[in-house]
Amino acid sequence: MDVFNLPQSTKFGKVVPKNSFDKYMNTKQKKGMADLIARIVWANKLSKTTVNLETGGIDEIEVFMIELKVKTDIKGLLDLMDKASPYHIIFVIIYNEAYYLSTSTKHPHPNNADDSVIDWNFKSEWIDGGEYPYKINLGLSLEATYLDFCKQLSGESRCKTGISGLVEKRREIVQLEKDIARLEVRVRTAKQFNKKVELNRELNGLRDRLNVLIEKNN
Repeated sequence: MDVFNLPQSTKFGKVVPKNSFDKYMNTKQKKGMADLIARIVWANKLSKTTVNLETGGIDEIEVFMIELKVKTDIKGLLDLMDKASPYHIIFVIIYNEAYYLSTSTKHPHPNNADDSVIDWNFKSEWIDGGEYPYKINLGLSLEATYLDFCKQLSGESRCKTGISGLVEKRREIVQLEKDIARLEVRVRTAKQFNKKVELNRELNGLRDRLNVLIEKNN
């Protein structure tokens, strides 16, 4: 399944043994890797030499194709693979004719050069195999290319900020959504009328903040 139709110069096509990540996994995670994943293929490498783009702060973007034995979300296993690599990885997770996409922004671990720290995860829903709504647009730099892809997955295509700003905005939105959900429960269970009015006022304020943040383009 060629989801992105990338240039031939980026093709890598290397099968990655599942036990390559053993040192990062406990027994339960190793079992999950064996039970859920059929094959991992390092499909593409985007770098200055393969796509003739300046890095802009990101040296490489890898595309990993992961074939599943069962249709499920494997975020925990993807996190392990991400932490084991210094490069940004775009995962294409495939089950039969369906797939979903996932990538995580990250930075080097301050105390361990072999590990990366995940900042935020962007992912799609499951997509039918004949549909290709997301593109890797080879832009002005590798960083611009990766930022554009993250914006597509986040639904923030109009956002004018950089990667760190995009991550911060998504954090704020998710936190506000959690706060709103908790407050909605409190409104429903409030016994006293005055308390319900007070909570509703607070709830409306949070909803207004969320709407403003969603509409904000920077």
